[in-house]
This record gives sequence, C-alpha cells and structure tokens, in this order.
Amino acid sequence: MAVSMDILLNAASVIPVLTVENIDQAAPLAHALKAGGLTVIEMTWRTPDALEVMLSMKQAEPDLMIGMGTIRSPGQVKKCLDAKADFLVSPGLTPNLVPAMLNSGLPCLPGIATASEAMSAMDAGFKALKFFPAEQIGGITYLKSLYGPLPDIRFCPTGSVSRELAPDYLALPNVACVGGSWIATSAMINAGDWDGITANARTAEAMKP
Repeated sequence: MAVSMDILLNAASVIPVLTVENIDQAAPLAHALKAGGLTVIEMTWRTPDALEVMLSMKQAEPDLMIGMGTIRSPGQVKKCLDAKADFLVSPGLTPNLVPAMLNSGLPCLPGIATASEAMSAMDAGFKALKFFPAEQIGGITYLKSLYGPLPDIRFCPTGSVSRELAPDYLALPNVACVGGSWIATSAMINAGDWDGITANARTAEAMKP
C-alpha cells in the first residue's frame, strides 16, 4: 500500500533520525525500533551506504515506513524512488528540488526556516514541512509565532529536539511530529545497544498525542 502524507503523519510521533555506517547494523536496528513501537523512520543520506541500509531495514521489518533524508538533488530523488523509499525529507528547498520531490509521488517534508519559505513551499504544493534546524532558529517560541498567521501549515521540527523538549513541541497545534536523533544515536548503533534503542523508542512512542 502506498504511503500518503496523512498515513505518515498519523503514524508518527518522534521520528528517529538515523545515521548508519554499517549495513550489518540495519536488521538489528530495524528490529529494535519496531520492538519499541515506532514505525516511521528517517535514514539520513550522510554515509555512502545509507540507501543500502534503508533497503536492508525494510527487508528486515517490512511494516516500517522508512524515508530518506538529507535529499539535496533530483538525482537522489530518482535513486530513492528506485529503492522504494516511503517518503523524502530535505534540509532545505531549491528550485531544482521542488519539481523532483513533487513529481515523485511520495510524501515529502522539505526543510524550511522562515515564514516566507513556508509560504513558498505550501504554494508549490507541499502538504507538510520540516522545520529545520528547529532549536537553532527559535524552536517552540518561533513555531508559536508562526501559528497565528499560518495556522494551516503542519510542521515536523528537527534539529536538537531532545527527549526533554519533544513533548513540548508535540503539544503545539501546528506540530504533527518531531525528528529526534536521540532515539538511536550513532554511538548506540555502533555499540550495538539494541535494548537501549528499544527503550528509547518506547519512550518516544508514548509521547504520541
């Protein structure tokens, strides 16, 4: 079944933002996150094997909705489509990236940092937006200010959104979900701390409104 934006956002609470270097870590990581109750995952394209890791995770746990993040070019969008990624996330939005993401047919969370960028992205046809880097550009206070003039825009704040801050973000009326690297840090993944990752995933899933 194709993943729509509504399905994606309804299933998400805190989305684990993953950076994985070793393909061998993919399957146990997928099992650990699923055991903790999380089903929406973002794999960042920051390592050479990121796409292969995403594929391996989907094979290990087919019920997971795994998207590719750090998308910066139309070429990456094409590779994600070929690899059957479930959604796309970008740190920002460029003129070349707009049509590639929209024409992909996948749910997309393009990154924005200002009200003007948010309005431009919605005018282009995007349904929800990544607010990035959340804490560095004003965090919860900024998002509260955006809600008045832009009440119809849903955001996924990402960027230094800690375990402690996540519930306060999720309580905002214009926040659909948040991204969090704390659920499965690179240190935890490299140490094989699958039990710790499962525990963090349970904590994150319990934050779902």
